[in-house]
Amino acid sequence: MGVTKSPADTAPAPQRTLRVALSDPTLKILASAILVSTLGRGIFLTLTVLYFSRFVGLNAVEIAVILSVSSGVGVATSYIGGRLADHFSARRLLVGMVATQGLAIATYTFAGNFSTAVVLACIAVGLDRGANATRSAIIARAFDGPHRVNARAVLRTVTNLGIAVGGMIAGLALLAGTADAFRGMMISAGVVYILSALHLRRLPKRVDAPRHDPATPAPKRGISPFRDRRYVLLTVLSGIFGMQFGLAEMGVPLWISQDTSAPEVLISVILVINTVCVVLLQVPLSRGTDHPRRAGKIVLTGGVLMAVACVLYAAAGGAPVIAAIALLCGAALLHAFAEILSQAGAWGLSFELANPLQAGAYQGMFGMGSALGAMLAPLVVTATVVEHGALGWAVLGAVFLASSAGVALIARKASTAAVA
Repeated sequence: MGVTKSPADTAPAPQRTLRVALSDPTLKILASAILVSTLGRGIFLTLTVLYFSRFVGLNAVEIAVILSVSSGVGVATSYIGGRLADHFSARRLLVGMVATQGLAIATYTFAGNFSTAVVLACIAVGLDRGANATRSAIIARAFDGPHRVNARAVLRTVTNLGIAVGGMIAGLALLAGTADAFRGMMISAGVVYILSALHLRRLPKRVDAPRHDPATPAPKRGISPFRDRRYVLLTVLSGIFGMQFGLAEMGVPLWISQDTSAPEVLISVILVINTVCVVLLQVPLSRGTDHPRRAGKIVLTGGVLMAVACVLYAAAGGAPVIAAIALLCGAALLHAFAEILSQAGAWGLSFELANPLQAGAYQGMFGMGSALGAMLAPLVVTATVVEHGALGWAVLGAVFLASSAGVALIARKASTAAVA
């Protein structure tokens, strides 16, 4: 007698994996809120720079300063957000940060000069980084072992979907091309953030830091993450490898448009390749990274793939059109796998090597590394790829490989110490 399969059983593997993961109520709340907020983020990212340029009248240097200064603020708020999540309700903090970020995004439309734009950008980016650290602290408390990394992988998959759809919605404002269309869409993005904040109010109380009973001795919280040399080094090396995001956002588009014979439409194709890979593979390729040794090996594999991707990107510079397209697509595919693997391994290590009594502070410090990498990426990419071409690609490939090897060494020593 045959067995009738449910629709979930017959769904494609990635879709089935997401459905199983989202059966957890806490993860379902986080994922649905992120899906809503990243629709707004996709709109915001697509329109902001163009809005400043076309309708506020800022030049390229002023926009670059805004991005750099606001990223610098994000480095500090990453730690502050995580630290606060150890002392106050992480749920209320996250709701407040996301809602206030939505208000800041909506008020971008009132930025009429450089100074106002800097202030608003610092508020929005600072709150975004603080919220990310608080969210990581919530994940560290709400899940254990492999479920933590799986939660991060699911949320990253949802994030990519939301940003992609938000970017397409923003295309309506681009088609209209008017200041009113841009403003209306950006205000909508802010409202969407506020709606997602309201949904986050449903998170359970267990995601907050345990309350201390005054009648009992205070538990030893261990050393500060700033004094944990191993974790500081992990944060720095992961932040260095995280510059590959800036490479994808800035270096690759400039390289394609200025230094290769490939058509500029390939920039969009490469974005699609990355998005599809992350959506389909981030969750399955993140399995097992709660074990430090395996996490380190996965990060090292990502470093090797990233180095090879840099070689292919460089080779496309002097190639004919068809060869350049093939090389760039191959590089983009390896880049996407490197991104997926490096993120999965880094998440596992960031959770497993952290002091659970200071989950917020440790996740906040790890977020500082990501924010610092995002801040430095434009400068590093300009100083290497933009200024020196193929030689710059070689330098970047070596940097990615060295940083991933360092992470792998930390993971191996951590595994050895745990066994001993």
